[in-house]
Amino acid sequence: MKRLALITVLSATALLSVAIAHGELVQNGNLRLIFGGRLTPHSLPRDRDVPVKVSLTGSVRTADGTRPPRLRHISIAVNRYGKLYTKGLPTCQPGLLESTDSPLAMERCGDALVGRGQFSANVEFPSQVPFPVAGKMLAFNGRAHGRPAIFLHIHGSNPVEATVVLTFAITHPRRGKFGTVLTTRIPLIASNLGYVTDVSLVFGRTYRYAGKQRSFISARCAAPAGFPGALFSLAKGIFTFDGGQRLTTTLVRDCLVR
Repeated sequence: MKRLALITVLSATALLSVAIAHGELVQNGNLRLIFGGRLTPHSLPRDRDVPVKVSLTGSVRTADGTRPPRLRHISIAVNRYGKLYTKGLPTCQPGLLESTDSPLAMERCGDALVGRGQFSANVEFPSQVPFPVAGKMLAFNGRAHGRPAIFLHIHGSNPVEATVVLTFAITHPRRGKFGTVLTTRIPLIASNLGYVTDVSLVFGRTYRYAGKQRSFISARCAAPAGFPGALFSLAKGIFTFDGGQRLTTTLVRDCLVR
């Protein structure tokens, strides 16, 4: 029973991979989401893409301190000036990650690694005080149903050990300010006994392909000519919970031209 509870916690936690640094608070009724995001470096060229990292943090809470509902679906749209490039980057398959701890996952798929982080959460049992769980997250480049994907490997070992692998599908809309969208659904794995407290995840990877240095994520500061910087919508997140509750927020950040 404890193992199933931890798996549920891990599933909810993984889908909060969306932000960092300056956290925005969005609320719907009693439900609150703290969502943030940061692109580094802060200074970027105006007219060409360079390697960058995206740092993410997030947490779900309630205004009255009760257990939040389970997170069931997430959609994260990223600004069109931030680009994902995976050509020539090794891929991993979910089957290689199932039932593995973090070291074994790295042994099998380390050449496809594109991000890593940590999580903390609480598990609740009836008539018991909630107890904390903690663990690591690893993100791997891959393909699902013939399309680009990111596999998020979530492993907890304190106080019990369990592993969950979640698939984020990647699509690229042709129009609008957001050029990359990552989506996933949380399966109903076990009864809702846990809830996330905090998540942190950093995406970024450089590699060589066809004799050139490549970057999993690249970006530019698209400021108009004559301006030293710009404000931009870094990401838009849509989070859907049990009961149909939905939280939507857009992260606005700035960049400097170097």
